[in-house]
Amino acid sequence: MSSLITEDEISHETELVWLEDIEQLDYVRQSLDRLPTRKGRPAYHRDGRMVGYALLGSTAKASRASGTFRRRVFWLLPHDRDSQPGGLYAKSAPAEAVDPRTLAPRVKGYKTERSEGGPPSTAMQQLGITLPL
Repeated sequence: MSSLITEDEISHETELVWLEDIEQLDYVRQSLDRLPTRKGRPAYHRDGRMVGYALLGSTAKASRASGTFRRRVFWLLPHDRDSQPGGLYAKSAPAEAVDPRTLAPRVKGYKTERSEGGPPSTAMQQLGITLPL
């Protein structure tokens, strides 16, 4: 879950690679996956689709036990809001979801009104204000 990701676990990130236009997505799920390399597109073995992933710098150390690197992967499932706007997450978001516009290398991101399925109030829209949750 994204709330369990700590800043030190993503401190070696140098870039986030997006496979889709994140402006069109209210949220993405994020997880730390054990991967064999620091860079490159990882294999994807979940339902749904991979939306993006992190690249690590040369100072990132592999696990002594497994020889793998922990990298963030961003993904969506078939029943997420982008595919089923009126479905399970019409007015909420999964625990590991964050607004992709709040993500950056070494920044874990957070939920917003948009990612939680509720549009900001008219007054907030007019003032251009968005609040993190």
